[in-house]
Amino acid sequence: MKKIIFTLVFIISGASLLFSQDTISNKKSMIKKFKLPEVTLKTLDGKTVNSSQLTNNGKPIIISFWAMWCTNCLKELKAIQEVYTDWQDETGVKLIAISIDDAKSVDKVKPFVNGKNWDYDVFLDTNKDFYRALNVNQVPHTFVVNGNGEVVWQHVTYTEGSEIELYNVVKKIVAGENIGDPILK
Repeated sequence: MKKIIFTLVFIISGASLLFSQDTISNKKSMIKKFKLPEVTLKTLDGKTVNSSQLTNNGKPIIISFWAMWCTNCLKELKAIQEVYTDWQDETGVKLIAISIDDAKSVDKVKPFVNGKNWDYDVFLDTNKDFYRALNVNQVPHTFVVNGNGEVVWQHVTYTEGSEIELYNVVKKIVAGENIGDPILK
């Protein structure tokens, strides 16, 4: 009898978590807006920065988790680089690229980024603390943060043209429009 009760409690608890808006369990799960967690990151020059300091004077921020070995990450960042100046001129958006390359390859990130001539702020998350705090489980994983510092949208993986959807979300935020339900795409 105790096993049956335990099993029922376990199933009910699991079901409530599955349908909770605070939980992301699949691609169509809703998420609530939330503030960025406070985690220590490193700059390419080795300085320590708290993720709570990732701001953009009330304008949106795109946070993209990537790694040098991730082909789709590099495709996404390249596609955005091609239009990034226009995006900044039109919306004031800032892109922050968070490298999750591990301790073995972290020394190669700065020369790699310099070779790409990215205009992005790039930070290192070698221990994946920020990665885990935001429940990222694969890269590329891109977040949009509104001017109040709240994560309001996120997207996993990259396909050609995904940057257009990303930019449309940023434009809606800047215009004060509803972006719809913030779902994991």
